Amino acid sequence: QVQLVESGGGLVQAGGSLRLSCAASGRPSSSYYMGWFRQAPGKEREFVAAISRSGSTTWYTDPVKGRFTISRDNAKNTVYLQMNSLKPEDTAIYYCATNRVPSERAAAYDYWGQGTQVTVSS
Repeated sequence: QVQLVESGGGLVQAGGSLRLSCAASGRPSSSYYMGWFRQAPGKEREFVAAISRSGSTTWYTDPVKGRFTISRDNAKNTVYLQMNSLKPEDTAIYYCATNRVPSERAAAYDYWGQGTQVTVSS
């Protein structure tokens, strides 16, 4: 069993930055891949970024490439999502999740956090 708790969301103006954190407990975070997803009102949950167990490999959805950076600190069992140059279309609830293999499919992930709201004003 893995528990995930996201934090760091909030309200920011377009062009601003936020850093999300996802603290994991229950199993060493180095034993699984981690992903960030987001869900806007009326839309399906979509993949944002993922990171390998060691942190050496990362994946991003095209709309966030060059603006978002996923990283992890296994000593702290924490994964981060640094979001720069935020746009109103980034507004969503952001979730972190764990997986045993890399995937962009939400259904492939085993455990999920409760989510943190990110709102970008224009």
